Amino acid sequence: MNRIFRPARLLTAAAAVTISLTMLTGCGAFLDEIVSNGDAPRDEPGGEVTASAEADAFAILKGDCIDLEALQGYGEAAEGEEYEVESVPVVPCAEPHTGEVYAELVMKTDKFPGEKGMSKKFDEWCYAEFGKFVGISYDESRYGYTGFYPTKDSWEQLDDRTLQCIVSSEEPFTGSLKGVAE
Repeated sequence: MNRIFRPARLLTAAAAVTISLTMLTGCGAFLDEIVSNGDAPRDEPGGEVTASAEADAFAILKGDCIDLEALQGYGEAAEGEEYEVESVPVVPCAEPHTGEVYAELVMKTDKFPGEKGMSKKFDEWCYAEFGKFVGISYDESRYGYTGFYPTKDSWEQLDDRTLQCIVSSEEPFTGSLKGVAE
């Protein structure tokens, strides 16, 4: 499965990131296997990442730390330019990384809000949650945010309703940025 990634709101940039699904032929157990391949190595199901790995883009969880610089195409695409990713480089949070999933929202509506509507909801949600997590507003912070959100295909074909916000840093950091107020 693929997700679409586009350059994010890094400090002064004003773009968002999307997740997409490129639907492959097949269904049932085959689809389940595709979605579940590449889970991050964790201390327990849903727990902390224990080793660096390329995790399936749909296996990322709130609290995961990500090496955004190692994400295929990161930093190469122009602002707003989308590209597909199948996997996301996760690392234990004790190791240097440039991103941390800080918020998730599962949308409760059945109808896809459209690309512009989804992008707007993503930006509003991540912007609002940023200050709660980091400890100061996005506008005052030295950090940025990026993330993932469903596209029409992933919404309709995988019932994907999850928006994920990732706090991002131009410089690698260790641990969490929760409450750093920078």
